[in-house]
Amino acid sequence: MSRTLEIAAAAAALVVEQGLEYAAAKRRAARDLGGRPELPSNEQVEDAVREHLAIFCADTQPAELRALREVALQWMQRLAEFRPHLAGAAWRGTATRQSALHIDLYCDDPKAPEIALINEGVDYDTASAARAGGGEPASVLTVASFSRTLGEAVTVHLSLHDLDEQRGALKPDARGRSWRGDLAALQRLMAQEPA
Repeated sequence: MSRTLEIAAAAAALVVEQGLEYAAAKRRAARDLGGRPELPSNEQVEDAVREHLAIFCADTQPAELRALREVALQWMQRLAEFRPHLAGAAWRGTATRQSALHIDLYCDDPKAPEIALINEGVDYDTASAARAGGGEPASVLTVASFSRTLGEAVTVHLSLHDLDEQRGALKPDARGRSWRGDLAALQRLMAQEPA
């Protein structure tokens, strides 16, 4: 096994078992394994995550993924006016109960989603996150949403983007798969899954 694939496998375990995001998992795995090797791509980590899930979580992960997608669906319907797109592990099919949900919102007024949450009495935290390709950091609103199926709260990160950024939202990965999907795409995906 090459050093890069070894890091990908170690990172996959961190993603599945501790809920780390890919970038953090790759850095920690590389540090834990020593040296300064080339880090694996996100696609290589995702392949390793899928392998890890198939070996260690095949009996629990599909139901956990479905529960997370149900929570995402509720939030995307609730915030439909802001053109939500599900991203991350829940969209790509690798989420477990350790995973946070990532929903991108596209709107003219970056304060509008925050005002909507305030008007609904939803408690949230604010933060900022680096954007791919640089630029000004994106505002992120984080809420906790209880999942009856999982019996626990799920972390939901709502990343705020300009409406113009929606054009590039469905840019595919190196294999032609989308990194995110809108409400209709999520509904189609869930309709294809066993309930």
